[in-house]
Amino acid sequence: MSGGDRVEAVEDAGPVRPSAAFMVRRLSRLIALGFGSGLSPIGPGTVGTLWAWLAFVVFDPWLSDTSWAILIGAGFLVGIWACGRTAEALGRPDAGAIVWDEIVAFWLVLWLLPAGFGWQFAGFALFRLLDVLKPPPIRQLERRLSGGLGIMADDLLAAFFALLILALFR
Repeated sequence: MSGGDRVEAVEDAGPVRPSAAFMVRRLSRLIALGFGSGLSPIGPGTVGTLWAWLAFVVFDPWLSDTSWAILIGAGFLVGIWACGRTAEALGRPDAGAIVWDEIVAFWLVLWLLPAGFGWQFAGFALFRLLDVLKPPPIRQLERRLSGGLGIMADDLLAAFFALLILALFR
C-alpha cells in the first residue's frame, strides 16, 4: 500500500485530521485549506483571514476593481466546489481547517472598505467576531445550506454584516 493509498484508506474510516500530505493530494484541498493556512493548530480561521489580508496587500497594487470583482466571484464559485469536496474528504460538514470561505469573504471586506490600516484592522476584527459568534441570521443560513455552498455563504453574510456595520459607523 503506497503512502497515498493510506491517506485514502484513512479517509474512508471517518473524520480525518488534515495534514500537509492530505492537502497536497488534491487541488480542491489545497484551495479549501487556504494553501496551508488552515493547517494552523491554533485559530485556523484567524490564520486564514490573516493570509487573506497579506495576499490582499500584496496583490492590491496590481489588481483593478474589475479584477478584484472577478477574483472574488470566481473564488466564491471555486470555493463551493473545493470546500464541499474537502469537507466530504474530512468527514465533517465545515471543518475548522477549511478557510477558503474566510479568505474570499475577507477579500470582499478589504476591497470595499476605505483604504488604510485602521479600516482594514476594524474590518478584520469585526469580520472575525461575526464569523466566530455567527449571530442570526448567519447561523440560520449556515444550518439551512449544506455542502460547499453552505460553507461559503455564511462567511459571505458575515462579510456583508461587517461592511454594513462599518458603513453605519462611518
